[in-house]
Parts: sequence; structure tokens; C-alpha cells
Amino acid sequence: MAATPEQREAVVAALCAPDLADIVDLVCWVQDDPEGRRAYAANSVGRVRFHVDAPAEVIAGDNPIGSEDPLAFLPYDRELADPSPARSTDNAYPLAATRLLSFFANPDRSPDLAIVHTPRHFFPDEGGHVGEHGSLDVIQSRAPFVLSGAGVRRLGYVDDVARLVDVGPTLAHLVGVPDEELRDNDGLPLDGRPQTRFLDESVRRSHVIGILWDGGHCGDLLHLAEAGELPGVARLVERGLALRGGAVAEFPSITLTNHTAILTGVGPGRHGVMGNVYFDRATGERVVPNDESTWHRSSEWLLPGARTIFETVGDHLGDTGGLRTASVDEAIDRGADYSTMALIRASGESGADALDDALPDPTTSPFLGDPAFLEDSYFRWGVRVDDLGLQQMLDLFADPAAAPTLTWWANVVTDCGHHGGGPRSAMARDALRQADARLSVFLDHLESLGTLDEVTILLTADHGFEGSAPDCTGSWRPALDALGIPYRDEGPGLVYLL
Repeated sequence: MAATPEQREAVVAALCAPDLADIVDLVCWVQDDPEGRRAYAANSVGRVRFHVDAPAEVIAGDNPIGSEDPLAFLPYDRELADPSPARSTDNAYPLAATRLLSFFANPDRSPDLAIVHTPRHFFPDEGGHVGEHGSLDVIQSRAPFVLSGAGVRRLGYVDDVARLVDVGPTLAHLVGVPDEELRDNDGLPLDGRPQTRFLDESVRRSHVIGILWDGGHCGDLLHLAEAGELPGVARLVERGLALRGGAVAEFPSITLTNHTAILTGVGPGRHGVMGNVYFDRATGERVVPNDESTWHRSSEWLLPGARTIFETVGDHLGDTGGLRTASVDEAIDRGADYSTMALIRASGESGADALDDALPDPTTSPFLGDPAFLEDSYFRWGVRVDDLGLQQMLDLFADPAAAPTLTWWANVVTDCGHHGGGPRSAMARDALRQADARLSVFLDHLESLGTLDEVTILLTADHGFEGSAPDCTGSWRPALDALGIPYRDEGPGLVYLL
């Protein structure tokens, strides 16, 4: 049974109560207006209607949206001066209309409402962490975008911005896929576009490599690279460019939503992975794709229209007799000729058991900075996964002639460090330095083979991070329960009215 407008309005009003302002940043939804479908947001300050090509329109109270500028809080000193803004009026929400319209586009999987946590909200009893992401806001939505190597213009640090849905199409373009082939399984154009403005199209390359540092904080990553503390990233920037504004994540700025957006080139309304956990009305199933026991199954939840870049590139290249594509430690791997997750599926074990059997001892990792961080179980696991990931990359590129044309290499310890300590913490920076050291080993390997100058690399992440505040606690569940309207809250923050 579909929720009524009256039920939705009652929920919005309850969530916009002033006593929830410390934890509810925005309440977002879409509705059909005479002009078409529109995205809305509200909080205790007021209510706005978002527009794709115009500023948000205030329709009640005052404007709760401080800015929609994707370059907000730049240069980095501005973010440091006001980390984790307490109120939405001091924050920025880039591409809000576009992202919300996509998120709410699926009738079966999209929720009726999305509650955006304030950046400072600390909710460990419901799955929260010291470092958080998932918001519509600019910092949690800002992922790095570093493009380097063969055919990339050497521009250094650039005051510009891309989108994460641009990453997959850009990688496919670098391989040689023409624009007319950048379509989903229904034949529709992708949401993302190849970032050709940064390329010298006269230059070709032997290999294309996409690298994801999960949760890699864009501002701190570039700051540390410029300070000489991430020499691998600095090496990439020297041979290409880094966008100060990074790449804007899809909403919610959550792991599997954006891994999927990157590797399909479309937003969640088209690819179907609405979050790390969501509800599917059609099946009555609570879907949890972002779990170590289900990562190897993640492609099962893609909507029929979604097409991965592995499929696109494979179709374009045809049968080459060798490896065309490879997916290292990535959940969204459908169509890849080589895939870590395919090896797990073939083992017949659960994802957690099969992967754990192959993981190295983290205490012997040459990339670990402070062994004390291994007391955090997620960080410990991330060190093991990423050490194995590097070994897979070295094996795949043992002979450049046999290496895949397109390789995607996902790293996770950066997410572990930022969740455990928050951005700019010792744990987060240890994780960034680890990832950089692994990157440097791989770059040195390519250079030793004489192939580094023939490779194009795109380094990105799936989201950014902000730090929570230990004294900013609480839950909106009592307010929702008091309404007597049946609902389920997944995430928490994705509210389905039943």
C-alpha cells in the first residue's frame, strides 16, 4: 500500500521539530508537481524545492540550504576552519536536485523519505562511527579525482569538479569505447560523461587502470600529497592533474551506492543499489549488499538496465584471446574477465570465509604504520585485504603483454581508518600513507617494466568523510514511533512508509 501525502507530511513535520535539529540535517523526498517530479528538502529552518538548473526555491520558512556550490569549503583551510558544520545553513549541497531525483526514481527500492544525519551526529548503537559519510553535503560527497599518465594534460591541481558517475565512462573512453556505445542495457545514454577536457586525444595508451581508495578524504589526500607525505599521489599529479573539487558522489554518499554508480555510469535510481542496506518492496526483502558475507553477490542486485564498464569494454574489444578486464577486490564485478569476487563465488564458500582463508597476516605487513591500529577489527581486516589486492595487481601486471586492457583496483583500509578515527586523525592518515605506499610499489613495478609511460591511471574514492561529535547523540525513532504510522527505517535514514 502506497503512503499517502498526508502520512508523508506528518513524518516530515515530526522530523523537522526543533528538538531534533542537532541530529536531523535535512529531510528529503520527491513529489509530482504540475511542472513534473521535483525534489524537496526541509528541516526546522524551512523548506525548499530544488531545481536542476536554478537555485533552490524557498516555499516555507527560511532557506535551510547554505549553498549548492560543489567547490564550497575550498581552499582546504576553509574546511579546517569549520569542520562538520552544525547547521545546514552553514553547509553546501551540490547537485541536490539531480542526485535526489535519481535516488527516488525506483518505485520498488527507493524510500519514501531520506533523513540526512547532521555531520556531527554520533549514533554507534545504530551502526554509526567516529568518522561518517552518507550525507547529501559537499564534504561527505567529495571523492578525489586524480587523472594521470598517457594522454592526460599536465595541469597539476585544478579548481574544477567532476561526478563519480563520470569515472566509469571516462575509463571506457580511455580504452577506446566511442560515445555512442556508452549506454545501459536499455540503450539509454549514461548519466555520466567522459572527462575528455583533460585529455590529449592524439595519445593512445596500452593499459587503463582505475584505482579506488574507499572513503579517501579528498581534501586531506591532496593536502598530504602537496606536503610530500603521499609521494605516490604526488607522482600521479605530476604526470597529470587533480581536481580540487574532486568528484561528487551520488546520494546517499554510501559505499555500494557509489561503487555501483562509478562502475555503471548511472545513479541509484537506474542501477538499483540504494544504499549499503535498503528495502525492496517488490520482494519484501531487506537487502544488505555491503557485508563481507555478501560482497561477492553484489552484482545480483543490479537492475536489468544496468551495464557495467567491464561489460561495455568487453563488448567493445571483442574476443582478444586474453584478459580484457580485471576487477581486484571489487564487489561490482559483473563482466570482468578476472575478478577476486568470482574466485570467491567459485570456491563455494561464504564470502567472508573464502576471503579470510587467502588473507595475509596483518602484523607482517610492510605498509602498516602503527601496529596499535590493528586492535580495530575493521582496520585489521582492511590491511589484510589491501595487501592481497596489491599482490593481485603485481601478478596481473607481471607481463605487460598479458595484462588486462582495463583494470579496476579497490582498496579498503582508507575507509577503515576514516571510520575508526575520523578525517585527519592518526588512524585515517596511517591508512592514507599505507594506500600510497602500495600505490608507489605498483608504480615502481610498472616503471621497472618500462610501461609506466604507456598507462593511464584514474584515482578516486566512493565518498568523503566528516567527523562526528561524541556529545551529539540521539535518535529520531521515538518521534516516528509516536505517529503510529507503520514504517521501516533502514540505514538508519531511509524511511519506507508501509
